[in-house]
Amino acid sequence: MSSACAVILAAGKGTRMKSDLPKVLCPVLGRPMIHFVLDALQAAGISEKIVVVGHQADLVRQELSPRDDEIHFVTQEEQLGTGHAVQVCRQQLQAVTGPTIVVAGDSPLIQPSSLTKLLQHFESSKPALLLGTLEKDDPTGLGRVVRDSEGRFTGIVEHKDATAEQRLIREVNMSTYLFNTADLLWSLDQLKNDNAQSEYYLTDCASLLHRDQRPVEALAVLQECESLSITAQFCF
Repeated sequence: MSSACAVILAAGKGTRMKSDLPKVLCPVLGRPMIHFVLDALQAAGISEKIVVVGHQADLVRQELSPRDDEIHFVTQEEQLGTGHAVQVCRQQLQAVTGPTIVVAGDSPLIQPSSLTKLLQHFESSKPALLLGTLEKDDPTGLGRVVRDSEGRFTGIVEHKDATAEQRLIREVNMSTYLFNTADLLWSLDQLKNDNAQSEYYLTDCASLLHRDQRPVEALAVLQECESLSITAQFCF
């Protein structure tokens, strides 16, 4: 789907990696991890990419300068949450004619095959939002995907907020979002930051769209390796 656009969230610090580097520049197998994300998107046929930079933005721009022909940079001056990171791309997204996929820049094990399956399903189903999810044997700590009795998406509940019954759900949200771009822009305008962190969460777009009766779907196509997080011991 050549008209698809990707937004790569790359504004965060490397606090968890105990590094002064921006998070996405922490190396994996000797290579800054964001390159693996960009390679996967390219392999899935997504040529238009917006990289949201913030913390030490100049370092990220410098690292990615050889890829300037495939990247547009947008700066998130204040890190006010994942939803805010996509909000600062609003001007660029208004020109997008196809869907928009949003992924984390610190997910080096993202698989082109998973992205391709999401794009193919989106093309046939045309929802407002398609979530890439994972069936995980141990979902502890992760947001659960809640469905109704007919298997339709109804929401995402965080582990700490989940009931005992909801914690038995194995399908988890992995922060891989494929939006109809017009619906994404609408939901970004509705986001509120009335939470403990006073941040704008991209996850809230799913509930906003569902509440407005715009179709939201979840597809469990992600592989187990895509759920692995990057921590200090992997930052060589």
